Amino acid sequence: MALKVEEPAGAPGDDRARARSGARRVAIFGGSFNPPHVAHVLAATYALSVAPIDEVLVVPVFRHPFSKELVPFEHRLAMCELALGWLPRVAVSAVERDLGGESLTLRTLEHLAAAHPDWAMRLLVGADVLPDLPRWHRFDRIEQLAPPIVLGRSGFAASPADHPGEVAGDPRSPLCPAEVMLPQISSSEIRRAFAAGDLDAVRQRVPAAVLDYALARGLYGSGL
Repeated sequence: MALKVEEPAGAPGDDRARARSGARRVAIFGGSFNPPHVAHVLAATYALSVAPIDEVLVVPVFRHPFSKELVPFEHRLAMCELALGWLPRVAVSAVERDLGGESLTLRTLEHLAAAHPDWAMRLLVGADVLPDLPRWHRFDRIEQLAPPIVLGRSGFAASPADHPGEVAGDPRSPLCPAEVMLPQISSSEIRRAFAAGDLDAVRQRVPAAVLDYALARGLYGSGL
């Protein structure tokens, strides 16, 4: 696998000038993490290995903007710590709980930019979210604050040709500055396996510590 990184075209608020001045390059890795799984771990470690970033900040959503049902935030935060928090140069943040209300990527990025003016942010996303980008609030501003690093996933296109720049309002914009293929694992299939009692399938898809946590608390219909 190879990760091809193209720096985004210059735009107000992009990270290139800050990176030259010694800014801390932080990739914001948001998601429901309901539950976190091994593809999330691989995404963080692969990006840290080859992308121009210094750290990954894992940000579980507090309340999903598209009305998805989630297990309580504190459980998802704890599972993210178990799955990802032990990795070097990875931190887990409760910022969206602290902000409260519905989770919006732009609001979170603006808060982080104000709180950490020395950060040069990128947004780490999987190719599976690309079809949802037109529904994101002010994606043009999101792209300025944290140009995306798009990680390819099996079964999902992850190239600028497949998702032209009109999504971001600029046909020349490199919407997918990175591409790498990750395993096709979804939290929804893991939840179904939990509910069906298929723990063998779950074990192949989530870190052992996450499985133990979920079982001990009866999450996802997984009561012992």
